[in-house]
Amino acid sequence: MKSFYKSVMLASTAAMALGLTACDSAKENADEAAAQAVRESGEAAEASINASAAAMDASGATTDQVQAVEAKGEAAADAADAKADAMENKADKMDAKPE
Repeated sequence: MKSFYKSVMLASTAAMALGLTACDSAKENADEAAAQAVRESGEAAEASINASAAAMDASGATTDQVQAVEAKGEAAADAADAKADAMENKADKMDAKPE
């Protein structure tokens, strides 16, 4: 029975230690949240631009004009994604450096 309790304690201690090593710092979490906000902002900009493109299409704009506006929306989302990815990569590197 004694060895059972020791095994349980050892297993729970090991699980807790592994969980703590996987934790991110508060700064890293804040940086990742900021990156997510940038990504969501880019998606919102794309949606807004696409709504403008749809309105242009409905009002009789040419296909080329509509596609040009849609391309701007996609470019805005892609730029936001690239910026967010860079922010997340920078935040992830915090784990590699000892504090």
